[in-house]
Amino acid sequence: MSAQLEQVRQGFETLDFEPDIKQAALDALEPWLTDERFADSRPQLLRLIEKQAWDTLFDAFWQIIPFGTGGRRGPVGLGTNRINHHTLLTSVQGHAEILKETYPGEQLTVVLAYDVRIFQDRRGVYDPDLPNPLMNVRSADFAARAAAVYAANGLKVLMLDPHGDTFMSTPELSLAIRRHKAHGGLNVSASHNHPDDNGGKFYNRHGGQDVPPDDEILADRVAGIERATEMPFADAVAQGLVTFFDPKAENDAYLALNAALSLTPEARGGTIVFTPLHGTGKVTVGRLLRNEGFTVHAVPEQEEFDGGFPAVKFLAPNPEVPSCYELARKVGEKVNADMLMSTDPDADRIGIEVRDRDGSWRFVTGNEIILLTTRFVLEQRRKRGTLPDDAFVLTTLVTTNRATTIAASYGCRVIPDLMVGFKYMAEVMASLEDKGSWRDLKARPESFVLGMEESHGLLLSHEVRDKDAAGAALALAELNATLVARGSSMAEELDAIYKRFGFMSNKLFTTVMTGATGLDRIRAIQKSLRSNPPKEVAGRKVVGFDDCASPEFWMGDIKSRTDAASRNVLVLTLEGDARLVIRPSGTEPKNKIYVEVPGVTPTDDLTDAELAAEKRRCEAAADELGRDFERLMLSRVGIELTPAASRVSNLLGLDQKVHFGTVFLPGVLRRARDGASDLESWAEQALTTYGKDPQELVVDGVAHFLKDADLEDAARARVAAIFGL
Repeated sequence: MSAQLEQVRQGFETLDFEPDIKQAALDALEPWLTDERFADSRPQLLRLIEKQAWDTLFDAFWQIIPFGTGGRRGPVGLGTNRINHHTLLTSVQGHAEILKETYPGEQLTVVLAYDVRIFQDRRGVYDPDLPNPLMNVRSADFAARAAAVYAANGLKVLMLDPHGDTFMSTPELSLAIRRHKAHGGLNVSASHNHPDDNGGKFYNRHGGQDVPPDDEILADRVAGIERATEMPFADAVAQGLVTFFDPKAENDAYLALNAALSLTPEARGGTIVFTPLHGTGKVTVGRLLRNEGFTVHAVPEQEEFDGGFPAVKFLAPNPEVPSCYELARKVGEKVNADMLMSTDPDADRIGIEVRDRDGSWRFVTGNEIILLTTRFVLEQRRKRGTLPDDAFVLTTLVTTNRATTIAASYGCRVIPDLMVGFKYMAEVMASLEDKGSWRDLKARPESFVLGMEESHGLLLSHEVRDKDAAGAALALAELNATLVARGSSMAEELDAIYKRFGFMSNKLFTTVMTGATGLDRIRAIQKSLRSNPPKEVAGRKVVGFDDCASPEFWMGDIKSRTDAASRNVLVLTLEGDARLVIRPSGTEPKNKIYVEVPGVTPTDDLTDAELAAEKRRCEAAADELGRDFERLMLSRVGIELTPAASRVSNLLGLDQKVHFGTVFLPGVLRRARDGASDLESWAEQALTTYGKDPQELVVDGVAHFLKDADLEDAARARVAAIFGL
């Protein structure tokens, strides 16, 4: 393979990366071309070399896929920077070794779960005419191999039968670890990511994930493992090292736990449409709501388990994305529903749409879901006398501060500044369980009321140590039923909350930056902002700057590399108590900007018209702040987006946004002016690399462009018609 390696070396020389990084990628690729372990991958790799796909090869090998929030997650594929049998099983090997060292002499048990995913190369990376060891590999297949590694290392495994027809959600796994008093667990899932992604998420004995510095112990161990110890799965089953538990018993225990969270068992009215988006929520949220007596209608196209997510718009099975509700809205209209509800494939995130005052469907943001749930849960528990004197609520630094205001008004102790990820909430409860305290919080785990995160994550039970859509779904269904019974609605309830506690606009701006280039840009942006914070944003002076990686932050000195990654968060306070937070995502290749703009002092006497005006003012201010900060952020790495490009869907990557503004729109403008007959076919072809349903991904950008485009009316109308404007 020396000739092929020389080809790759020369190809990597054409890429704009440091020589040591290019050499590292070449060194990582070499065993995949020479070692017998990777023989089944070789035909596809050789074809990529033949095609001179240097960017693809470099990105697949330039690093070992890193540990993010509790494990490894990313695209399935060949290479050290991809999810495959090698990277997943070496992770499992490291986990097994760490568990044996942590609990010497004990018979160890782990619980395994997996979601519905199946790899089908929808991104078109590989040659479909050549053998591919990953094609059609399911999460269940990865889990079976993982179980064989645990078993070969002497651990016992509890799991669903991977040849069966059901699956286990993330919160069910957390509970199962605790119920069976296991020492840890693994979930093979990529949550809400693209269907070609997968990953392994590792859990500790508490049913949560390790936080820094403990998570780095596993990351460091895994980095040094070249080969996993494995035995045949059938032998592991025959020897009793792998045991299949009863899926009904596990699911029933989980549903019973969440059913016990009911606050208004008398309220079961209203009509709900629920979609699991082809995922595990079918047997968690869907089953729970129906068991509890709610009228729940399914979305037939999205009801069945399917890891390809074929009926999900843009292949984005994420309740945070409004397009997920397109089919649910149609069912909702037929059955005159009050609320649409969805969960992601591993059923830990919850999303809803509700009827607005005019009867149309209104997408409810994660922060708004939090406000509705927090007010309802605390109000009902206070009425029923079940709110403990030492009640406490956990939330994250990037979640709306209005939730803290509400919780504090009910006398709850609020921890408002946790890092992103429910593992930090799990750490609080584990500490209370083991020591009776966490920092200066002294409480029983049973006094936990709510955990919340703006990314559609809620937790209502201390017995589960990850976000859980089922408990939140029951609370929202009961709230809806209560409101329907008194002739009100979710939209009206939100307005009542804003009048009582004050309106606050919370917006999220995301910028997808993939590959090694994207990671370099993300790092450069954070470094630049950290060393030279902006003095103002959108005309507002920056009056405070906090670096969560600083020793002055409440978490103190950085404990590990994983701690540094989690705390790579910058907070800017601006005039008018506005706030900007920027952080790289821990699970996806993107930067996230969280914008918060509070309204005026609340009053119950605020009229609907006054509240509407206040909303418009705050929303406009938040939008202006977010866009100006995004512009400023990208300028730190020499990138400028046109105003139209900044308005396309955030499902598009940064390079696609740049292409849209600098190549696509100028091309449309020229052809429209010239009256070119091929304008529509040209536009369709030019957008093919943007993914599924590309015209809908860019329609807002086109609309913004057309407002000021130098076009005759007929040409403008022609472009608008192509994009359905």
